[in-house]
Amino acid sequence: MDTSLIAYMNGQLELTTSTFHRYMYDQVSWDARMFGLVGPRGVGKTTMILQYIREHGQGRKIMYVSADHVYFSTHTLIEVADDFSKEAGEQLFIDEIHKYANWSRELKQIYDSHPDLHIVFTGSSVLDIYKGVADLSRRAPIFLMQGLSFREYLMLFHGIEVPVYSLKDILLQKATIPGVVHPLPLFKDYLQRGYYPFSSDAHFDIELRQVINQTMEVDIPQYANMNASTGRKLKKLLAVIAQSVPFKPVMDTLATVLNVSRNVLPDYFLFMEQAGMIGQLRDDTGGIRGLGKVEKVYLDNTNLAYLLGDNATDVGNLRETFFYNQMRVTTDVISSRVSDFEIDGKTFEVGGKKKSKKQIADIEDGYVVRDDIEFGSGTIIPLWAFGLTY
Repeated sequence: MDTSLIAYMNGQLELTTSTFHRYMYDQVSWDARMFGLVGPRGVGKTTMILQYIREHGQGRKIMYVSADHVYFSTHTLIEVADDFSKEAGEQLFIDEIHKYANWSRELKQIYDSHPDLHIVFTGSSVLDIYKGVADLSRRAPIFLMQGLSFREYLMLFHGIEVPVYSLKDILLQKATIPGVVHPLPLFKDYLQRGYYPFSSDAHFDIELRQVINQTMEVDIPQYANMNASTGRKLKKLLAVIAQSVPFKPVMDTLATVLNVSRNVLPDYFLFMEQAGMIGQLRDDTGGIRGLGKVEKVYLDNTNLAYLLGDNATDVGNLRETFFYNQMRVTTDVISSRVSDFEIDGKTFEVGGKKKSKKQIADIEDGYVVRDDIEFGSGTIIPLWAFGLTY
């Protein structure tokens, strides 16, 4: 193997010291012939695979490369795989694969040519990954990783171990944070700067803006063949969503503001959703897992909302953003005809500490989700508890 690639891998492994595992660590099929790990920029995909190599690399032939390494300006992934296979290599990890042209075709050839080689690839540009997966047919399952849950934030930044609670546990008032009497200060901090593993960095706000800029001004325009000015307009749209009282898109108005055809807007929203910038709450007209009618649009997570909305961020929007963001990972969340959300036939009304049961008084399986309360009772559940599901 090329010595520069080996040196780069060793350097990255030395920098990986964290023993905290993301929720996806135990869910991916590490021994599969090939799989992809995708997700928005900055959620910890690279760290996770480097952790695996550190913890399982003893006595095994494992190689880690980054597809944006200068080596690949004059060499191919196929060459690396061929050389690695000749050395009896077992597992090849390819990071940031979307930065390599024609990556899916080369992975297909590697897969077919080296049946004894296991391949893991990651990508931050979710759009490019979805586009390329078609070439891989059924060879490579794709695992989608989201940002930190409130539970993971507690462990990573405060060393507080909390078990995973199911939705059933939460509704039965079983969700607690061991040793924490007052969870609200921690919860408020999480909402502002706890969703990304790099949240503790001194320049978190700058880094998060860079993630937004790269996604909105480079990733999406390149994928959708739109010009840079349209990408910048879409970025402005994010601030509108942050400041809205949950945003219900009026396509004709948006088309005029962005100076684009109304017909392309649903595609643009879908691109933004797949890139990890927004979340779209749909109804059940397309089936639970189908693409039903979009009822509301949220920013993907509350950290984005605080950064882009500044002091004008709507608190009701923040609450609903958190609930949807956290619950979508383990459940199918759709809009409710009488309230805010519906999950498995259960209805959820999200609000502040004085939110009443009036709106769901006649609903048999209805719950009030209140912010700014430490503990719940009966069908009144504290909002923070829904951050402990993964």
